[in-house]
Amino acid sequence: MSAQDQIRETIEKNDVVLYMKGTKMMPQCGFSSRVAGVLNYMGVDFLDVNVLADPDVRQGIKDFSDWPTIPQLYVKGEFVGGCDIVTEMTLSGELDALFDQKGVTYDKDAANKIREANA
Repeated sequence: MSAQDQIRETIEKNDVVLYMKGTKMMPQCGFSSRVAGVLNYMGVDFLDVNVLADPDVRQGIKDFSDWPTIPQLYVKGEFVGGCDIVTEMTLSGELDALFDQKGVTYDKDAANKIREANA
C-alpha cells in the first residue's frame, strides 16, 4: 500500500487524526506539542500518527494535503490545518463549532478555560 493510500485510509477510518512529530504522549516538536495538548486538554479522542517513524508518511502527508508543514489535523476526513490555524480556531471558538458540526465529543468547559486563559 502506498503512503497516499495509507493516509487516505487512516483519515477515512478515524474521526480525528493528528499527523505530528512524535506522539500525543511524547511530542517531538513544539508545534505538535501545542496541537496535541489542546486536543488532550479538550478530551478529544484522536489518533496520533508519528511522521518521524516513516519518511514516506512524513512526505506523503505534505503531498496529500498540499500543506508544507506538520502537524496536520483532520476531522472526519476534512483537513483542518496546522498549529497556527488550530490555535486560532481554538481561541475563536471555531474548533468547538467544527466539533459540534461533525459530531466529535469534546469537553466544552475545557475549551472555554483555554479561551479564558488566553484572553
